[in-house]
Amino acid sequence: MKEQILEKFRSVFGCEGELYAASGRVNLIGEHTDYNGGYVFPGAIDKGIMAAIRVNGTDKVRAFSVDYNEMVEFGLNEEDKPRQSWACYIFGVCRETIKRGGKVEGFDTVFAGDVPLGAGLSSSAALESCFAYAINDIFGNKLDLFELAKIGQSTEHNYCGVKCGIMDQFASCFGKKGCLIRLNCKTLEYKYFPFNPEGYRLVLVDSCVKHELASSAYNKRRQSCENAAAAIRVNHPEVEFLSDAKRVWLDEVREQIPEEDFLRAEYVIGEVQRVLDVCDALERGDYETVGEMMYQTHFGMSKLYEVSCEELDFLNKLARKMDVTGSRVMGGGFGGCTINLVKDELYEPFIAAVKEQFTAKFNHAPKIYDVVISDGARKI
Repeated sequence: MKEQILEKFRSVFGCEGELYAASGRVNLIGEHTDYNGGYVFPGAIDKGIMAAIRVNGTDKVRAFSVDYNEMVEFGLNEEDKPRQSWACYIFGVCRETIKRGGKVEGFDTVFAGDVPLGAGLSSSAALESCFAYAINDIFGNKLDLFELAKIGQSTEHNYCGVKCGIMDQFASCFGKKGCLIRLNCKTLEYKYFPFNPEGYRLVLVDSCVKHELASSAYNKRRQSCENAAAAIRVNHPEVEFLSDAKRVWLDEVREQIPEEDFLRAEYVIGEVQRVLDVCDALERGDYETVGEMMYQTHFGMSKLYEVSCEELDFLNKLARKMDVTGSRVMGGGFGGCTINLVKDELYEPFIAAVKEQFTAKFNHAPKIYDVVISDGARKI
């Protein structure tokens, strides 16, 4: 990809560009905890966005997408927003940098990516982080990594219409090879934990399905969590988010809230603790416990939070049947991938069984992505 981008830059702009990259991400555990003020546990992966970039001495950005085979030119004022959705990410990063007092002038860029689209690996965050880092560097703005992550998040909010949390951009900016990051979504405190699973592989199985009720169901579950937190707060005023609550405090209000709200809250409070348990296990090098926590998360997402689906439950049960160390639905749910921690010797039979049995049941093949925990945004 590197040589392809550099060659394309030379052919389009007739000169050399400087190379930057940022990564997509996985989240090992900690799902639906972000908006509840809890922990998430992501890491950057070895798939992402790479861009060649060079200041061009004008007030215009000229951007060429290798993947779309398309060139777009736009100015740097609010009214210059391009109509192409992929270009809005770059434009948004420019605008959000300017809003923070950063210098942005015209530049030329060619970029491409190898993050599988639609698999929940945050290709958009990789794109935002790549350009936030590059623009910060080439114009000498000296914004820190936190600010670069927030630039990506604000780009989603203000230019792409997605009210996302901070996790994806945070992981893409702060990613470190061989480490996962425990991020407290309430305080933004973070800590790196070693993730070097020798003898294991991290494998995503993409169900290639996305069920339609995802957005409305997401809002409903968020409301359930807020309802439960409000009920607990009556007895325990210190509970700002559901993640602040103890399980026994939830039991105190069981008769006062709908059963559905209770189940959603039960999942979240359990998931916050599972993130901490996984961190402890990793510090001991105990990957069997990590895997068991992943299975518990899948059970909770399927039966308590009810955001799984038939395809994902099938993949999870198959993993358990084949003695895969850990498996769970990754992301918001209702489709997408399972993330699996697989012993090396089980890898080939597991993948073969997944392809054969899933295809036989659902009449389409899943996609398989091996991922390695890698560095985040950087200059190459």
